[in-house]
Amino acid sequence: MRSTIKVLAKAFVITFAVAQNTTASTNTTTAAEGILSSGDVDLGTWTDAYAKAVALIAELTNEEKITIITGGSVTSVNWTALEFKDGTQSVQGYDYVTGFSEASTLSMTWDKTLMYNQLKAVALEFYGKGFQVTNGPTSQPLGRTPWGGRLVETLGQDPYLNGIAFGIGAKAFSDAGIVAGGKHFLLNEQETNRQASGSDSDVAPYSSVADDKTLHETYLWSFYDGVKNGLGAVMCAMTKVNGTLSCENEDLLQGLLKTELGFPGLVFPDVGGQTTAFGSANGGLDYGSSSYWTNATLQAGINNGSFTQARLDDMAVRNVIGYFKVGLDNGTQPAYVDADAYVDVRANHSTIVRTNGAASLILLKNTNSALPLSKPKSMALFGSHAGPIMAGPNYIFSVQGSGPTYAGHLAGGSGSGQTSFPYLITPQQSLTNKASLDGTMIRWILNNTYTSTTTGGFGGGTAPSGNSTTSTLAKRAGGAAIAGLSGGTSLSQNIPDYATGAEVCMVFINALSGEGADRTELRNTEQDDLVSSVAENCNNTIVVVNTVGARILDAWIENENVTAVVYGGLLGQESGNSLVDVLYGGVNPSGRLPHTIAKNESDYNVGICETAVCNFTEGNYIDYRYFDKYNVTPRYEFGYGLSYTTFDYSGLSVNITNSTALASTYPTGILAVGGKTDLWDEVISASVTVTNNGTLDGSEVSQLYVAYPDAADQPVRQLRGFEKTLITSGSSATVTFNVRRRDISMWDVQAQDWAVVGGDYVFSVGASSRDLRVSQTVTVGA
Repeated sequence: MRSTIKVLAKAFVITFAVAQNTTASTNTTTAAEGILSSGDVDLGTWTDAYAKAVALIAELTNEEKITIITGGSVTSVNWTALEFKDGTQSVQGYDYVTGFSEASTLSMTWDKTLMYNQLKAVALEFYGKGFQVTNGPTSQPLGRTPWGGRLVETLGQDPYLNGIAFGIGAKAFSDAGIVAGGKHFLLNEQETNRQASGSDSDVAPYSSVADDKTLHETYLWSFYDGVKNGLGAVMCAMTKVNGTLSCENEDLLQGLLKTELGFPGLVFPDVGGQTTAFGSANGGLDYGSSSYWTNATLQAGINNGSFTQARLDDMAVRNVIGYFKVGLDNGTQPAYVDADAYVDVRANHSTIVRTNGAASLILLKNTNSALPLSKPKSMALFGSHAGPIMAGPNYIFSVQGSGPTYAGHLAGGSGSGQTSFPYLITPQQSLTNKASLDGTMIRWILNNTYTSTTTGGFGGGTAPSGNSTTSTLAKRAGGAAIAGLSGGTSLSQNIPDYATGAEVCMVFINALSGEGADRTELRNTEQDDLVSSVAENCNNTIVVVNTVGARILDAWIENENVTAVVYGGLLGQESGNSLVDVLYGGVNPSGRLPHTIAKNESDYNVGICETAVCNFTEGNYIDYRYFDKYNVTPRYEFGYGLSYTTFDYSGLSVNITNSTALASTYPTGILAVGGKTDLWDEVISASVTVTNNGTLDGSEVSQLYVAYPDAADQPVRQLRGFEKTLITSGSSATVTFNVRRRDISMWDVQAQDWAVVGGDYVFSVGASSRDLRVSQTVTVGA
């Protein structure tokens, strides 16, 4: 068993310095360093953990406190150093763990129950391997630009969707006995110039500059949810905010996070985020390097006034409070083990991976009911993404960027989003198994540009590159070499021949990026040529896309021979099975887009910043909020997704449930963990009847959008509720949305508070951000 902390059962007196008035004209450090001990934050369910933390720290010398904040063990109180690890898709780099889908894929489910189930299962695997802190869940990068390299790790490009998922992740990890370490705080929206190194040192790390309104309403929004739901740690970013490193930024960490949000836990740095001793300590970092925080340095700082005893005690308490909050002191956690130890923590988690993978898949196009498939006589598969890579399923860990595509089936990310696969079910494997049961004849070319070196069935093949692929991808003249798909060894092994005569052709394409570099493309010529070539020769071409972020489809989306498109993220170890579940109708698709797919790259308003200062001049207008404001027509809008059945909406009813609360422009509640308490109060309830008027059972994602009064200066509409509901054919369900005060609040820059602006609010419910079926106007305030 892991060593546990000895908590002394005796009364104690808090000896920390107290900031009596956090609104006084003192610097932020003075106010925030004692905010926990001052009682200015209602700790709620954290109260017992705080008492245990203070009791422990009261027993330590300053040197022992410094040992704890620099990641060491203290034998006098049986404190064993916390173990941190990446991997919200399971324990990264470890054997006998599950290869879960990526976080961005989870956001495509729009299903709160499935999110919780997966994230708790992930946390249980960390717990079983002896870790205490997970570097996750990941809220940001949020997705300011679709070229951002790490969008595979995030939870959607909308602050509300992202915040709900982020909060669920914090709760799921905490419930499993793991300290959730949310990241990256804050405005860390691209990989380019994120670290000072080499020739880029003059412009890196870049500094993000966002106005106060944008910061609160878009980027800080999800961290409210995370803190409210139990984040015990927060990772600050490598980059700068307003010219100061995030991990040494007093306004960011001591002000916004610890004071405004009432965050009680520890702040720990991303790589390279700490560069000074007192700048980082006074700035709000709680866990850092012993190279900067030596006993001699910090004690000297206390003596000369560069640092305070109160801040040191606060740092030490924050390092241990999360441990107590999630119950790690109960003595039941298994011991920490090395990566290759045979400790199997997978349980039944493969079922979760398959279920969530299928639930995340988005049906974008389905002409003439091309899907679901039903025992096709013949099938041809195309693309390297359909089958395994030559050596796999894992690939070399890299934080230097990756992609833009992957020459095998892509089911996990790279960098800190890399998946540790115990195995990988590819589409080819799963489709072959299905074909063997159905009597379907199946052929494949597991390459994007393949042609055989011989017209027979023997001998090797080549994968030409450059202009030599043109003939391979040309339309075949004269029909199939032998009628149908049963030409045997007489059939020429090239893409047009294999496409001709197949009852269904399936093309698999992907997009890969990850930590260390941003995306270089949002479409891929080689893959798009493959789709077009197959579609030229096959009038029932189905395209499967697995991508790390928005992937433009306009090179072929309007081709009438492209009959269906299934679009998803990186699905994890059961990827092929999840795809087959949807393709054959075992699962009715119910995934929805967590981002906007544009028609052209130029339709997106934010690219990669190449300068030392990155000004967020677009404000709150990213993704669908930009498309709506400037009337840009997307290819597929945020929230979009089809089903094998159809749904109707009726009977919307929106009612104010707490008029007393709404009588006040500003919140009046006390400061608690997660901000002022009444920000979380339900003030409006909306309900709508959703009817499945098709022939199949299916799940519908009902989405609530709110349009604010003009005086609030808000986007055209914003997501403020979503519910996924399984409805049987011919039946109806009542879907209810609970709207919190914060959901209709805007950030008042002058008052420095959340305000509810009086006026008419339009509540609309529908199937996407641009498919709103029913609306009702509610007047709030005078």
